[in-house]
Formats: sequence, structure tokens, C-alpha cells
Amino acid sequence: MAFLGVLAFSGSFPATVYAMRGFDPWLVAVGRAAVAGVIALACLKAAKRPLIPPRADWPSYALIVLGVVVGFPVFSGLALDLGSSTAHAAVVIGLLPAATAACAVLRASERPRPLFWAACASGAAAITAFTLVQHQGRPSWPDLLLLAALLSAAVGYTEGGRLARHTPGWQVISYALVLSLPLTAPVTAVLALTTPITLSPQALAGFAYVSVISMFLGFIPWYAGLARGGIARAGQTQLTQPLLTLVWAWFLMGERFGPATLVAALAVLVCVAVTQRART
Repeated sequence: MAFLGVLAFSGSFPATVYAMRGFDPWLVAVGRAAVAGVIALACLKAAKRPLIPPRADWPSYALIVLGVVVGFPVFSGLALDLGSSTAHAAVVIGLLPAATAACAVLRASERPRPLFWAACASGAAAITAFTLVQHQGRPSWPDLLLLAALLSAAVGYTEGGRLARHTPGWQVISYALVLSLPLTAPVTAVLALTTPITLSPQALAGFAYVSVISMFLGFIPWYAGLARGGIARAGQTQLTQPLLTLVWAWFLMGERFGPATLVAALAVLVCVAVTQRART
């Protein structure tokens, strides 16, 4: 189930690039949450569920909103807008499983075995080396934005995985999106009226993907997988995301990437195999 979520997320960067060919980056980042929030509201009403979660869980939902509803889309979208290629961004975000595992220890009381941490650290080291080599030993502004994006996502994933232990995954992401609507809906309306929009099939398809799949549907199996398999361990399936995104970037956008990019992606793929053998 976690891998189904990863498969859905793997198309997010190419779809974001497509969307930004017709919409302002800020409109893409905030608007996707507003559209997904309306869908989530309709789903909760159709299922006759409460439209807001229990008050005791609000702090966790606030972290989900800051992490995956606002933080990750804004930071990653700006990184792509500032020139980061889809392939490069995908490999850098490969650090996300390590950050999620650390959050799982701090927030979800998980205790992975040493073998897990060794494989996790190896994957993180491969991606760090790749990033530094790409920029002559110094990170760029897009890389710093991608770092902020992955930290935001790690927090949002951990809190969502914790809540999904007692609340169905679709309700977890739905509540987070609905709680964010008072912010995302008016901001989206203002941006839609004040920023240039160039409608095209690519832009509309990209925006639809990040709104419906990346922001809503992908989280349903993802949070369920984190809850059932353990946040730290199931989260390591996301180490496969860089390789999947490289395939999408090549197939959809014709991006070319050198041997270093492929080696880094394959290195983290090996690491995920090891982490899946290391029981918590």
C-alpha cells in the first residue's frame, strides 16, 4: 500500500512542471490544496463523516497542513521554478525516507534496528554526495528549497501515519485538507485573479494530477501503509521514488540525465531492499 502511494507521488514533479507552464508557481502550490480540499469535503459529506476531526487531534493535523498541504508543494514548486530539473529534484528528495524515519523515532516511538539505520544512512549519503558533485561542492538555492520540502514532508508523513493507526487514511488527508480550506481557498481565488494564466492541455493535465492524485488519492494508500507497516520501515519504500520519477521525466519530458544521476538513484534502490529486511 505504501508503494502505491509512492507510485502516485512519483509523477508529482513532472506534473508540477507541466502545471507551471500555464499557471503561476504559487497558484499551483496553493491551488492544488484548495481543489483537493473541495474533493475531500465532498467525500466526507458523501460518507456522512464529521467535517472536522476531534479537537484533541488538531495539533497533529496542523503539522500535516504545514508539512504536506502547504510546505512541500510550495518549497518543491519554487525549487523547480528556480531551475532545478525534475531528475535532480527527484534524487535530492530521496533523502525524504531518512528524514521520515528520524521523525518516526521522535514522534511515533518507533525503534528500528541498527541494520535499518545503516542502510538508511547509506542512501542519504549517496544523495548528499550526488547533490554536492552536481554543484561543485556547494548546494544551490533550489537544493535548499528541496531540503525544506523534504523536511516538511517528513513531518506531515509521520503525523499522518500516527493518526492513520486509528483513523482511516482517506479521512486523515481529508480532514487536513478541509481544515486548510479557510486559508487555501481565498488565497487561490486571489492568485487566480491576479496572476497570468495560459490554459493548455499540458498545464491543465499537470494541475489536475497534482490536485487529485498527488494531493489526495495518493495519500490514501500511503498513510494506510505507514500505519500498518511502521512509519520508518514502510516509509523507506519512497527510496524507489527517485528512479520512478526519472522514468517519468524521460518518458514525458524528454529529460536527459548523466551516469551520476542514474548511479545515485540505483544506490538508494539497493538501500530500500536492505531496509525492508530490517524489521523494527
